[in-house]
Amino acid sequence: MHEATSDTLSQAAISQADDPPNHRLINRELSWLDFNDRVLAIAADESVPLLERVRFCSIFSANLDEFFMVRVAGLMGRAMSAASLPSTDGMTAAETLAEIRNRALLMFKGQAQLWRTELQPQLAKAGVLIGDVTDCSPDELEELETAFKEDLYPVLTPLAVGPGQPFPYISGLSLSLGLFVRDPANGEERFARVKVPEGLPRFVTVGNRNLMIPSEDVIGHFLHYLFPGVEIVERTMFRVTRDADFEVDDEAADLMEAVELELRRRRFGDVVRLEVSETASPRMLDLLREAMGVGSDQVYPIDGFLDFADVSQLADLDRPDLKFEPWAPVTRPQLQAATTSDFFAQIRRRDLLVHLPYDSFTTSVEDFVRGAARDPAVIALKTTVYRTSEKSPVVPALIEAAESGKQSVALVELKARFDEGHNIEWSKRLERAGVHVVHGFPNLKIHAKTILVVRREEGVLRRYVHIGTGNYHSATARIYEDFGLFTSDPDIAADVAELFNYLTGFSKPVHFRKILVAPFGLRSGLMEEIRHVAKAAETGKPAIMRLKLNALTDPDLIEELYRASNAGADIRILCRGICSLRPGIPGISRNIMVRSVLGRFLEHSRVYIFQAGDTTRYLMGSADLMPRNLNERVEVVVPVEAEAIRKELSAAFEAGWADDVFAWDLQPDGHWTRNTQGKPGSLGTGSQEALMLAAQARNAPKRKVKAKNKG
Repeated sequence: MHEATSDTLSQAAISQADDPPNHRLINRELSWLDFNDRVLAIAADESVPLLERVRFCSIFSANLDEFFMVRVAGLMGRAMSAASLPSTDGMTAAETLAEIRNRALLMFKGQAQLWRTELQPQLAKAGVLIGDVTDCSPDELEELETAFKEDLYPVLTPLAVGPGQPFPYISGLSLSLGLFVRDPANGEERFARVKVPEGLPRFVTVGNRNLMIPSEDVIGHFLHYLFPGVEIVERTMFRVTRDADFEVDDEAADLMEAVELELRRRRFGDVVRLEVSETASPRMLDLLREAMGVGSDQVYPIDGFLDFADVSQLADLDRPDLKFEPWAPVTRPQLQAATTSDFFAQIRRRDLLVHLPYDSFTTSVEDFVRGAARDPAVIALKTTVYRTSEKSPVVPALIEAAESGKQSVALVELKARFDEGHNIEWSKRLERAGVHVVHGFPNLKIHAKTILVVRREEGVLRRYVHIGTGNYHSATARIYEDFGLFTSDPDIAADVAELFNYLTGFSKPVHFRKILVAPFGLRSGLMEEIRHVAKAAETGKPAIMRLKLNALTDPDLIEELYRASNAGADIRILCRGICSLRPGIPGISRNIMVRSVLGRFLEHSRVYIFQAGDTTRYLMGSADLMPRNLNERVEVVVPVEAEAIRKELSAAFEAGWADDVFAWDLQPDGHWTRNTQGKPGSLGTGSQEALMLAAQARNAPKRKVKAKNKG
């Protein structure tokens, strides 16, 4: 297991209620690094199936790539600003960058050691051979040469640097071979770069034993085809990470045009990280640093394999014996309707909850939008699109609804990070089909997850609503844990309808009846709930908070939670990722506990439970407790009033809290400690397996599931 490596504050220093802000809050960026360290800890856990451990290695690296592209890039910009102030935790941007570098270097070394000493040898024992060219037999080497000539050589372009040949542009996250080549005739040496082709498999497979060799190693071995008649003096691997964050001008006249412009600029963003093989010579390192314009603190020497995100190719191998037992989401009994009208009738009868990926996205959300598009009684279909996929029926349903004469509306968020290009294409496709497409506001992201259906029933219009915690994305719905609420509650449906009107029209925000909407009343609504619980605690009444979310960083809400803790409220928080709150500090947060659960599914839902005396409020929706969610995004949080659904939300929280397989507890000094029975890998109660079993028990037909530790 890999422990988090944050600085330790003495208990005496953090136990005083009047301590400065930096002792009351954990740095946001360092907390994220701790989260990714927990991801790496799962890759190191021997109780996890082997290829799933490889997948977690891939996720760890992909996460870090995005972290550097966005968060580190932003910190670098602030560090260079003369007006830069310390963040709310008290650390300056420069101090944070230095600590990020220290921790990231340790994490890279830990990952390399894990791969070299555990994963690669165990893969070999399981018949998945990852090697290099020197491992090839003569027959395999001949086959490899053929593969190089046919599949790699035609797409390679050697680029030398010299008179009339400037240093080539290096695209972000692309893998490159950096070379010093020498002309033996005159002794002249030049630098040359060969880009490892993108879009091709990272590993080349040869021989009857299916030996898999990284493509850069194959290219490196056959460089004489690219540089005939010259000597290869040095060969090293390198990779750059570029600033991929951008902001759209608040006064942009055409939002789509502004986003397209920023996407083009992103490709040429400043270099924020240079990864280089640890074996690179000082001469090579100096040349790359100068060419990229980076300082020594931006250089990350890598021991062994660069770009571990590509090992996802190995995790996708057809070896079910080395993976989690497949999970097939089940259909809720209430949604096993034969017709669309039955589906709407069920929602009229009672509010319905689905819990993904335990429940089926296909037979819930997809059937809802697909049925609405085809139902002749439906006259309008409106939805938000933050992230979606080719296979998702949301976009086709909107198009089908428009083509059949229904009012079809899509609120497409063009600024969904790294999905901007896809969403621009979706927007154009929808507009061509006659769908009313709205892109929101330059200064606000539409992050709400809502669908509104208007149906004519016996001469009366009735609204049906879905409000979720996750995106309408068929792929992530199979691996992200999320809740979705179907309701025809008149007040909630009217609120959602008015929200759509506000976002598509020209009006001021309205006063919503039941839902809480950011950036308007969500912050104040949550503050009020916390204060009610605190007041109940002060008067000796039951005072309990149960919060499940992805991130908790908002300083004002954290201070309210501290006050409620001091008043005596019992506060338990399931926070998957970033948490700036320090729990368990006498005089500040003695009554607060924070736990993080990871596993085969990404915990993604946001549920907030507030008990003040004999009144309990259940809320769920799209918003985490971060300044960006509360101030800079359109978010929707809905009250849950049906008792059966409340019990299910509470049971899901308690299952997560009882997890002693893949759960970590946050300590007052900012460290996370794994909550396991005995050592990592020992048998315990995994919350996600418990919820899979519960879903199967709740739904028919029932199937037997092996009660093994799968996270």
